[in-house]
Amino acid sequence: MSFDDEWARHKDNAVTQQAADMRLNHVPLDPGGGGGQPDLATTPAKKKAAANTIETHIQPDLKSAADAADEGTTGAVTEFKGWDTAAGLKQAHEHWDSQVKRLNARLESEKSALRNASTLFKNNDLTTGYSFTPVQSKVSGL
Repeated sequence: MSFDDEWARHKDNAVTQQAADMRLNHVPLDPGGGGGQPDLATTPAKKKAAANTIETHIQPDLKSAADAADEGTTGAVTEFKGWDTAAGLKQAHEHWDSQVKRLNARLESEKSALRNASTLFKNNDLTTGYSFTPVQSKVSGL
């Protein structure tokens, strides 16, 4: 094969490939996401399982740990009554309780978000689809 023949074949392939890449009305052979990023995928069953894990394991374990700290600290504060150590322990325990409450609130928020994610994704898809309605009516009206 001569250089001119090979060059002509490469140019034809490039034109064919460019024409295929420029088409907007087809599904690509590899429907992967652009830019090397993976496709966004959501699995409602996994989200439900994660929310259930928060509810049945993490939150009860958090409560158990907080209760155990309450018992030990209360006893220590009683033993050190009248000392600055008792006041320090009481202050540290109050801070601990506030942190536990914040963590539990965060877990509640995450649990709720996981349970509502499917609805949010569906609504987002519908909203995005509706935003193309003006474009579709202009295209069909041409």
